[in-house]
Amino acid sequence: MATTTLKVNGETRSVDVEPRTLLVELLREHLRLTGTHVGCDTSQCGACTVWVDGKSVKSCAMLALEADGREVTTIEGMATNGSLHPMQAAFHECHGLQCGFCTPGMVMIASELVRRNPEPTESEVRHWLEGNYCRCTGYHNIVKAVLTAAETIRSQGGA
Repeated sequence: MATTTLKVNGETRSVDVEPRTLLVELLREHLRLTGTHVGCDTSQCGACTVWVDGKSVKSCAMLALEADGREVTTIEGMATNGSLHPMQAAFHECHGLQCGFCTPGMVMIASELVRRNPEPTESEVRHWLEGNYCRCTGYHNIVKAVLTAAETIRSQGGA
């Protein structure tokens, strides 16, 4: 066993894990943050996307020990003071989900896009989402949600 200490959603956590433990396992099984989903175990679907030091990472492809000393944000860390993040709200308002399984990963990757590019085009949104699969919606409402959130964030002066 090894100890890893990381900041998860603003809270410093120390966890004893086996060296082969994946970050997604640490989040779900040790910290009980089950919003991060395991879809494929091969980093193909994006359901496990979280931010590590502000950048999107597929947590099923990263060892928990690699996150030692780093800051991890999960879907649970997106809301502030009981209010949904604008991206979360837009997914709800624009019906950007059906079964919801891919939604946490989609919200995480889309939020990073809008943080990097506050005025993405539809084409840029579609390109950015290529590594995250949705088997239900056909992406139209997901793209609409991302563009709606980007507009909301811009009108609020950034988020």
